Amino acid sequence: MNSGVRLMLGVVLLLGAAVGRADSLRCGSRLVTDGDPLAKVEALCGPPATIEHSEVWRRPVFWHRGRPYEAGPEPVAVAIEYWIYNLGPWRLMRRLRFEDGVLVEIETLGHGYHVPDDD
Repeated sequence: MNSGVRLMLGVVLLLGAAVGRADSLRCGSRLVTDGDPLAKVEALCGPPATIEHSEVWRRPVFWHRGRPYEAGPEPVAVAIEYWIYNLGPWRLMRRLRFEDGVLVEIETLGHGYHVPDDD
């Protein structure tokens, strides 16, 4: 393998390692990922800037090792919560989607905003 190909392969591997998981959020030195319970996310990341609640009807799902599996034919109500973490004006905000208290999606939004002190 010539040195140019090795260099390109090294760059690709380094970039892949730097990007990390798209479905994770770093809170301090810990990561939260799809399948984590709501209580764990709040314990690691603290309270979000905003919370939105809704409900959808669909076939029941159970989670095993971070993956959803359909559990029956009859639709049931599923509680949906969206948590938005404002990480400040120099970082991108994150929107976390919980279904029945389980993290199912982490979405990257635009830049955060400065929150003035209450002093």
